[in-house]
Amino acid sequence: MPDIFADIIECLKFEARSAGGSACVSPEVLQELYADIIPGKGGTQTASQPSCPSDISPDLASLAAAVSSCKKCILCKERKNTVLGEGNPCAELMFIGEGPGRDEDLQGRPFVGAAGQLLTKMINAMQFAREEVYITNVVKCRPPGNRTPEESEAKACLPCLIRQVELIKPKVLVLLGAVPLLHLLGKKGITRLHGEWSEFMGIKTLPTFHPAYLLRSPSEKKHAWADLQKVMKEFGKTSPAKDRNT
Repeated sequence: MPDIFADIIECLKFEARSAGGSACVSPEVLQELYADIIPGKGGTQTASQPSCPSDISPDLASLAAAVSSCKKCILCKERKNTVLGEGNPCAELMFIGEGPGRDEDLQGRPFVGAAGQLLTKMINAMQFAREEVYITNVVKCRPPGNRTPEESEAKACLPCLIRQVELIKPKVLVLLGAVPLLHLLGKKGITRLHGEWSEFMGIKTLPTFHPAYLLRSPSEKKHAWADLQKVMKEFGKTSPAKDRNT
């Protein structure tokens, strides 16, 4: 089955070619997506980030240090690395997933395995660079066998997640899957509630499917893309003209 997110990225590339190297996306996204077709867009440039208060990054670093020594639940016993999160500390868009998997536990970074590769495609299809957003999880240590985090484990990590949201102050939160839907909004039924706007800490919040679920159920990608287009509208972004999801 075709990957709708890869298809959207190809449409964005088509727009860039047709526009002679320009398109209705930021230079940072052009750099990330179009380095192969636009001379001068590759290299060592990094995505520009909004100016942040000087205490935000140190506070996130302090939070990461605190998490690295946390022993509030049994997940600390088997972890190799804690995974606080990564991205722009002043991101307007923040993604919250479930918890680290094997690859994330080994590298100490969120969403770096197969699901992470798909999430990056989703972010790019939304016309953001991964470096422009912030990505984290409900729990910061890998549950054994990648099982669903238990209520006590999520409860132990929730103050940390709340502090991350307080520091970053995103404009929009995207909840990836049933776990953040339950523990942040107190709701069950991701298949019923995906794409419906809500609020968390006064921030517009939209749940959608977790990338790992989309890998198992690729037919649901079209519904996830419809959800993400709602988020794009909040940022004044529109789908590429050749979007085939019509």
